[in-house]
Amino acid sequence: MTSTTPVAASTSVAATASSTSTASTASWDDLVAAALLGTERRTPPVAPRPGQDVPSALLDAAALSTVRRRAGLRPAPARPGPGRAPEDPRPALPAAARSRLALLLADRSAPGRGGSRSAPDLAELLPQWLALANHHGYRVPDALLPALLDAARARTDLRAEALTLGGPRALWLARLNPGWKFALRGAAGRASASLSEPSGAATAPDEEQRLWEEGLFAERVSLLSAARHRDPAAGLALLSGTWPTERAEDRLMFLDSLRDDLSPSDEPFLEQALSDRSRNVRATAAELLSALPDSALATRMAERSRGCVSLTADGPTADGLTAEATGDRPTGDGLAADGRTLRITVRPPDECDSGMQRDGVVPKPPSGRGERSWWLGQLVEATPLDRWTEWFGGRRPAEIVALPVADGWQADLHAAWCRAAVRQRSAEWCRALLGTPAVAPVTAGEAAPAAWRDPAKLLSALPSRERAEWVAEFIASHGLSDAFRLLGVCAVPWAEPLGRAVVDALDIARDAGSYPWSFSGVMGLAERCLDPTQADRLEVLTAIPDEREGAAPGAGGYWAEAFQRLVGTLRLREAMRAELDPS
Repeated sequence: MTSTTPVAASTSVAATASSTSTASTASWDDLVAAALLGTERRTPPVAPRPGQDVPSALLDAAALSTVRRRAGLRPAPARPGPGRAPEDPRPALPAAARSRLALLLADRSAPGRGGSRSAPDLAELLPQWLALANHHGYRVPDALLPALLDAARARTDLRAEALTLGGPRALWLARLNPGWKFALRGAAGRASASLSEPSGAATAPDEEQRLWEEGLFAERVSLLSAARHRDPAAGLALLSGTWPTERAEDRLMFLDSLRDDLSPSDEPFLEQALSDRSRNVRATAAELLSALPDSALATRMAERSRGCVSLTADGPTADGLTAEATGDRPTGDGLAADGRTLRITVRPPDECDSGMQRDGVVPKPPSGRGERSWWLGQLVEATPLDRWTEWFGGRRPAEIVALPVADGWQADLHAAWCRAAVRQRSAEWCRALLGTPAVAPVTAGEAAPAAWRDPAKLLSALPSRERAEWVAEFIASHGLSDAFRLLGVCAVPWAEPLGRAVVDALDIARDAGSYPWSFSGVMGLAERCLDPTQADRLEVLTAIPDEREGAAPGAGGYWAEAFQRLVGTLRLREAMRAELDPS
């Protein structure tokens, strides 16, 4: 048995204490440096205990220092808590509407929501509920703000209405949770709008400039949009000040923000953007300039188009003059004054020169498209539509569209006119290009005038009532197969003729004996878009019909379920409206 003398023991204890003391005072950086370089190259700032080698002493010191560092952390100074949430003076929701909102938000978050196939889909009704609540000017209950922000985070289609309903308290709450940062996109714009009030007039410019220079990108986009809406010139000045230092992708988004409040005063800035380093920025600048009918770019593109498209009598004339230049006047029936038949002749550009490219013409066509037709389409699309009436002897759009086009160029020319009509929001041109809804739709393989049309885009430029009537007549003539996109551009709730046409077409499909699944998209639209007052009229369709000979097995029952869900959803929408408008 080994014995230890009191002197040796005391020496060992002293050495251990000394080593521990040294380790506790050694710098962490010195310990790390010694470990990285090695104890042979750097002497550790610790003394080994008797019988202990230097590397072990270094590791012991590091372990001790780690514990000391963790235990010795001082609490960080407390940051000030969030300020008091701003007041929202809008009226509170009625009790029934408050319960309805809680139900809609809870249904949105319920995993694997099941239930009867005839039960309404509450999640699809949330956008309408929010729009109705905002129409009445209500504010959301504070307790439902987190759930509302969660819903808006998950669905971008809810964000605008949800943030309007949430008001200033939603923005206050969003600043406290990184998951809700999307809500701050509109914060800068709202702040900018509030700065225009008299009470903030003295500090508004400085505060707006600070937000513009220091804000997040999304906040800056929102700020620019708000500034442009309030004062287009001031918004443009804000953008011009930092334009040279912005990234290309940011310049593109900022440039797109000028679209809604575009005016001739923006032309000098946009002309400079035509020389931008980024092709996408140049293309967007050219598109915006072409929307200004009196801009220099629109004039240049119009002159190029005039050299490519002309109105001639009995084919191209020897000198290439238009009918107007040769004295031919319109007779209203596609004939010149001397009785000759008029037609449009097309001579597309031979090259895409540097001037065309600077004005936004993309030289390389998509795969499968000819170069010359590609260049022609871009020129015609950027030409102000009023110029065609001027060049073609005062003819109205419907008369111009009805004129024959020589040498198979009709599809390319009319397609370019369609894009121009949508871009320039010309209802008269859109109406002429749409034609009558009774014209049968064609497939992609058929070479017919309707092949180039995009009715949904053209319809978007028409007044809502006319839009609904056109689609109703289209459905009455062709059924629902090609109507889904057209229904999507119609105002909600659908006008009575359109709603009646949709229901009649669904009834015909049911009588044909097919399953309703082929019409699930239209049925879903009907649930959200039909006037809720039509529920009683549709009640007769909820019964299971007698199974007809040749009908798909069980189809009648499935149709009954589909109509039960439609009627139930309409009645729920009517109840929602009543809850939000107790009067």
